[in-house]
Amino acid sequence: MKLSELNDIVVAAKRACYVGGGEKVASSREGSHDLAWSHGPWRYRDSYFGGTNFLGQETVWFGAEPVWAMNYHGFILRPDLIDAQRAGETIKAALSAMYAEGRFLGGFNWSGPHGDYEDKSEGAVELFHGEETIYCNGIRAYGLRYSGGLVKP
Repeated sequence: MKLSELNDIVVAAKRACYVGGGEKVASSREGSHDLAWSHGPWRYRDSYFGGTNFLGQETVWFGAEPVWAMNYHGFILRPDLIDAQRAGETIKAALSAMYAEGRFLGGFNWSGPHGDYEDKSEGAVELFHGEETIYCNGIRAYGLRYSGGLVKP
């Protein structure tokens, strides 16, 4: 498996699922919301809990073997400035623009009607961590922390 191919799979899966309103599948754990995608031998699942504040995990399998995973925790800091719906609209639009560049990591900024989106990360597909933020009128109103990388036996 080439890391560039894995990066492309992760981007395609993310684009198809959360951003693209992907296929909702049966809950993998009690109370979870799950989205799934597949392409040839590759499978992807995003499974999360919550809504306004949420916690989840994305996993990629090649055949029957898990090869990559990412954990994330998102939260509204200032409900007086942004709600879950407007935060979601901002995130989907910003991520759509980033995925169009063929990536899901690295510095990225985007401005929309509900706020200014910023993503900062360190590392690459094999080992990374980062944070996304939405600022409303210069005030940090939403945050999400994530980390992940290769899964090895």
